[in-house]
Amino acid sequence: MLTRIIAIKNLEKYLGQDLANLAETFGITTFKGVKQNKGWKGLTLERLAGLRVNNEQAPNGLGFELKSVAFTKIKGELQPKETMAITMINPIQVINTQFYKSHCWEKLKSLIFCAVLWNGTHNIKSELLKVKSFDFIESDYLIKEIENDYEFIRQKLIDHGFSSLTGKDGKWIQARTKGPGHGSISRAFYARKSLIKEIFKD
Repeated sequence: MLTRIIAIKNLEKYLGQDLANLAETFGITTFKGVKQNKGWKGLTLERLAGLRVNNEQAPNGLGFELKSVAFTKIKGELQPKETMAITMINPIQVINTQFYKSHCWEKLKSLIFCAVLWNGTHNIKSELLKVKSFDFIESDYLIKEIENDYEFIRQKLIDHGFSSLTGKDGKWIQARTKGPGHGSISRAFYARKSLIKEIFKD
């Protein structure tokens, strides 16, 4: 199995390169007719990392997985375009699980984050900007504050129920509806833009 350290080193070889061009070398379709293939960036990054593609389930390495995060330029500075889903919320599991044994923490500490440049809705050009993993952040206070967010959300779930969880809760992570909305009741933990900026800062 591929280790996370090797996967990061493999990905770093492609920093500054356009993922759309690299996708072509693997035969990955970026567009299906007039619609963009939503998963093409993830598939390309998996190949670049050295992960094998499995049609039955998403490829994984030795205890890690990849997430790509879109960045855009605002007044000349790179900023995360949106929040990032971490993992779905199983209310019973969250109620019964403290942070360091939670699925949320297991996901966060095992992710490889790939920052890619977003050039517009209809523009497939997407430069690989940076590759990081969460445990490279040497900041005890940040992990402690993320723990506080989780435990606040967990206690709110215990006291007020699943429907009480909103995107307003949490400084670094939030628990909000996942999917198109308009009646969606499923919820997931998300990394706020502020956390994504912390992960990728120099």
